[in-house]
Parts: sequence; structure tokens; C-alpha cells
Amino acid sequence: MEQQISYCTAADGVRVAYATYGNDGAAPVVYLTDLPGQEALWASTWGRRFMEELARYRRLITFDFGGFGASQRNVPRPGRYDLFAADLAAVADHLSLGQFDVFAAGMGPGMASIMYAGAHAERVTRLALFSPRITTSDVDSSVAESIRASFKLFSRSSASLFFPGGPSDVQRWFSTAIVDWTSAAQFEEFLRGTFDLSETLSRLTLPVLILHRKGSQVVSSSEIREAASLIPGARLVTLEGVAGVPYWDFEQYIDTLREFLGIEDSVETRTAALSSGSAVILFTDIVSSTELTERMGDTAFRDASRALDAGLRAAIRDAGGVAVEGKLLGDGVLATFGSAAQAIEGARRCLALSAASELGLHIGLHAGDVIREEVDGRRDVFGGAVNIAARICGLSAPGEILVSDVVRGMARSSAGVVFEDRGEREMKGVGEAVRVYVVRADGVVGD
Repeated sequence: MEQQISYCTAADGVRVAYATYGNDGAAPVVYLTDLPGQEALWASTWGRRFMEELARYRRLITFDFGGFGASQRNVPRPGRYDLFAADLAAVADHLSLGQFDVFAAGMGPGMASIMYAGAHAERVTRLALFSPRITTSDVDSSVAESIRASFKLFSRSSASLFFPGGPSDVQRWFSTAIVDWTSAAQFEEFLRGTFDLSETLSRLTLPVLILHRKGSQVVSSSEIREAASLIPGARLVTLEGVAGVPYWDFEQYIDTLREFLGIEDSVETRTAALSSGSAVILFTDIVSSTELTERMGDTAFRDASRALDAGLRAAIRDAGGVAVEGKLLGDGVLATFGSAAQAIEGARRCLALSAASELGLHIGLHAGDVIREEVDGRRDVFGGAVNIAARICGLSAPGEILVSDVVRGMARSSAGVVFEDRGEREMKGVGEAVRVYVVRADGVVGD
């Protein structure tokens, strides 16, 4: 995809810059970008990956508010927050979107999307918000004063606010992009306005998802909880981390967003294994679970195993795999991957989580043909390859990753690990012995 900026005219005559991405025939989602605008995001590695991900299954529309980004600059809009909602209306009407979903981040975009959804309930199907602001405060006036004193200094402090602790290259990009995004006078004027959307929120009748990183310094968690409590039926998802923008570490929540937007099979679509008859299979199992239960007690062990299970499933997802919900493994997790390199990375992440807990893991990997089945909405996989993966898992020593010769052959040039030969092993229910290897993360793949 390439970004092509086009223009339409808002109600007050301001020229609004917009861009579309993805399949024109797909259902539309409008992403209201926050700092530092659509062009800067598209030009950055992290922003482009995020926007391409949003456009993977939908027709994505982005735009800049009047006075900002590629839209007409230096427009008089003192305190007129309703005109930002009017910019959204102009783009939606110009493109004849009909009904569409909205994803908005931060103060201006969040405010505009809430105002528009409140006034046009028949147009917005779903509203997803990332750390929205619902009121202004005295702090905003002091920030406006700092902008007047030095816009460049303000941009640097904003970079530290949105990306606490770095990375430094991202902070530099953010700081520079803000200065290019608008003028000091325009931004100061924006912050000097006042609004309170509490009443509008209480009247919303559409599905609303709110995402917020609990360590964010941009918007307090208490304000986010207040916003969620005002919206009938709103869903609040609190994320780990400190970044105050949605395009950083978006893999953390992208499946939650897709689920909310009605996009099915999001992880599966990205995993090649689920579009064919074969997969790389990962098995994990807690070491000596019976003994641990006796030593820790039922409640403590179950709490610890549940916490580890949730972490393992997140690690598998982040590595590109799919944890199979149809399997009832008790103290283990079964997952499939589209490549051996992904599966080994997923196994290493699982091992790291185990090392940080008091529960050890057996981990085994194999690859081969699988049979997929869905019952009552729960996906399952089974077959001979799955059984072999389970046997390999059972052979692994606590704290090691054991793989079959098939996985080792697939990953020799891609996983960045070495393999230690453990010889051929006889396995119950398997006609031929299987050669297995231990994964060592201490060098280049060896023979």
C-alpha cells in the first residue's frame, strides 16, 4: 500500500486531508490519529506497520483535523471542538461511507469521535477508544503557556510523556514530528478550549471498547475508569505498559480490537499453519504438578498455574501462534504455528515465563499434518503429529525445549539457535523411533 492524500471540505470551509488504505470493498473503519498525524505515522516504521495491520482486513480511512498535519493550516477555531467532529463528518460524507466503525486515540480524536457518535448513532456501528480524554482541566492551560514559551521544548517534554523511558530514537522522531505537525499558535488554541463529554457518554447506545495502558502518564487511569462507567455497556481493557499511543506495541491488543470490530479468525488468518493441513505443534506441561499441589496447596497451585497459563497463551500469540482452546490439557498448553522459527521463539518465551515463576515446564515441538475441528465455537487439532509432540514434551527435562528432527530441519537456517542431538527415542504409540534435539540459544544454528 501507498499513502495518497486527498482533500474534502468541512462545514467551515477548511480543507481536510484524508487517505484510504486496503480493500475499497471491505467494511470501513475510520482511524482518528493523534499526535503526530497521518503522514508522520505512515513515514515511521512503527506507525506504518500499525496502519497496515488495521487495513489488513478492512478499508481504513485516516485524516488530519483542520489546522494540523496535511490539512489546511492556520485556521481560526478557538475552542470550537465541535468543528473537529465536523471534520469527521466531512470525510465520512465525502466518501459516502454509510455505516462505519471508528477507532480514535487521545484527546482530540477521542473527543471528536464521541461527539460525532453521540450525534450520529445511525452512522457509527462500533466505537473503539484508546486512552480518551473526556474533560479539559487547568493543566491544559499551563501546557498552553509552555507551548507559547517554547514549542520545541514542549515537543521534547511531550515525547518523554508519551514514551516514558524511551526508546530515544522514537522520542526524537515524536518530538520532531510534533513541530512539523502544526504551529505553536494552533496547538495552544486547541488546548485553551474547554469541554466535558460526560453527558454525551451517558447517551451513547452503540458498542464501545476502551483500551488504556495503566502506566500511561498522558491520561490517568481514574479518568479512564470514569469514562467507562458513564457509557452504558462499555468494555474497558487495561493493558500493561506506559506508552501513551496506540501504534506502539499494538500487538498487545490487536486481537482484542479485531474481535470487537467483528473480524473473525484474526490470529488464524495471520498464521499460515491454519490455512493448510500442516502445522508446527508446541506442547507445554507443568513439571511435577501433583507434587507441587501437595506442597503448595490446591488453591495456591491453581492460582499460580492459571497465571502461568494466561502468560503462556499471550506469549504464544505474540510469537505468531495460536493456543488451541479445544484441548483440555489440565496443566498444559497446546499451540500451533506456521513456521518452526515462530514455534521456537514461542517456546523460548514460554520458558522465560516459567523461569520467572515457581512452576517449571516440559516443552516439546513437532511438525506434521494435523486435523482441525471446531465444536461449539472452540477450535481443536488432533492427529498423529499432535500425539508425537505430546510424547516429545513428556521426554523433555524441566526447563529445556526438546524438538523433533523435523522441526530441527525446518529451523536450521531461520531460528538463530543451535541444536544438541539427544538421539533416537522410542515413543508409545509411534511406530518408528524419533530423533530429538535440545534447543540451545547460544549461537548460530549448527549441524
